[in-house]
Amino acid sequence: MAAVAWLKGPRPEFDFFSFEEAERFLDAADPEWRPMFTLALRTGLRIGELRALRWDDVDLVAGRLVVRRCDWRGHLGTPKSGRNRELPLSGDALAALKTQRHLKGELVFCAEGGRAWKENEYKWPMWRACKKAGLRKISWHVLRHTFASHLVMKGVPLKAVQELMGHATIEMTLRYSHLSPEIGAERCSCSIGMAIPWQRAPPRPPTSGHTRRKLVEAAGIEGASGCVPTWPSMSLRGPYLLITRVANATPRDPA
Repeated sequence: MAAVAWLKGPRPEFDFFSFEEAERFLDAADPEWRPMFTLALRTGLRIGELRALRWDDVDLVAGRLVVRRCDWRGHLGTPKSGRNRELPLSGDALAALKTQRHLKGELVFCAEGGRAWKENEYKWPMWRACKKAGLRKISWHVLRHTFASHLVMKGVPLKAVQELMGHATIEMTLRYSHLSPEIGAERCSCSIGMAIPWQRAPPRPPTSGHTRRKLVEAAGIEGASGCVPTWPSMSLRGPYLLITRVANATPRDPA
């Protein structure tokens, strides 16, 4: 009898907020929960990593934090990837942490008395903010998906996104690849090339710094500090340099 090969079904789509929805969500959040929501949207930390985050993991002067542990249903352990990772803090993430400073205990986000939040305590404020903002009900992981999706949509390379998200393999990060404007253009070129064999897309020549600046200006994207996004090295320094230059990039007013 011939063996039957199982067909793989399509991977389920993930949900994430658009840029406008994310701002509406934060505006509608309760003041005491807004810092936690902001950090989730701006760093992509898992809910267990947020619950386990301590003040000694945060450097408010240097503007960075280190993910060292994860609290999963009351069990404290290492992050899901099995290794620590360091993340740069954007301006609003840093401001949120400064607003959050307290003397309750060593945990950054905690209930009265310094205890960690229970699972059924932090989901209601999130759903309340969604309802107030006129948004669909979401899970905490949607905030993490939103962080990664926004990075890719702003042109951050997938390798940098992998390191910032703490993914063990690049395959986990590839689920966001369809959101990349660069990959989308390449797919369009490939589709045209396959449909019309004699009109293959020409190979893209290497770009100089001057050419990159022209491309960025043409795309209407400008970094927060006026810097031109550059491809980072694969060292840990690369994603930090890139995230500070690109993650806060905003579309330039066409006028």
